Amino acid sequence: QVQLVESGGGLVQPGGSLRLSCAASGSIFSIPAMGWYRQAPGKPRELVATITSGGATNYQDSVKGRFTISKDNARNTWYLQMNSLKPEDTAVYLCNAQIKRTPLRSADYWGQGTQVTVSS
Repeated sequence: QVQLVESGGGLVQPGGSLRLSCAASGSIFSIPAMGWYRQAPGKPRELVATITSGGATNYQDSVKGRFTISKDNARNTWYLQMNSLKPEDTAVYLCNAQIKRTPLRSADYWGQGTQVTVSS
């Protein structure tokens, strides 16, 4: 019923920028929290950034000051603004959200992932 549609990503040169988005659709009561993850080849999946319904954010140290997570509650859409990209940011990026379809039901949902490649 609930779907996360992730878009953005692509090939960008070092120092460039990309904006990822994740739009949730379906029967949604609320989205208490959302996170962005990434997985690079040969490395485990890691948490990049999170944002709560109250607006509290957390970032992995390696992206702090360069990436910004934000949300548009009215559109059930979440963003990851990625600036000053480095080759080590290359990975598949996935959005994850805790979604309540009703006040008493919640579950985690994942986007399909989008490739971000930072290369000259």
